[in-house]
Amino acid sequence: MGSAAVKIKIMPDAPDADLIAIEENAVKIIEEDNGKIVKVEHEPIAFGLNAIIITFAWHEDAEREILEEKLSKVPHVNSAEVIDFRRAFG
Repeated sequence: MGSAAVKIKIMPDAPDADLIAIEENAVKIIEEDNGKIVKVEHEPIAFGLNAIIITFAWHEDAEREILEEKLSKVPHVNSAEVIDFRRAFG
């Protein structure tokens, strides 16, 4: 059993959503599931809407769908989707 490098994209429900609050809640959920945050970035999408991209290390056998569901329930989040999942070495 190894670790994986995971990148998840979180889309807020509106351009004026509080990205910092969403980010803090998402990081807390990921860390509670034994994820280790590597990087958090904001990616412009369109019309003032920004996605939150979180890169973290996580156990490769963990359930991605469960994490996506938890993150989708954060207030003002429209969706959460794993966009990259790679086995990590080291």
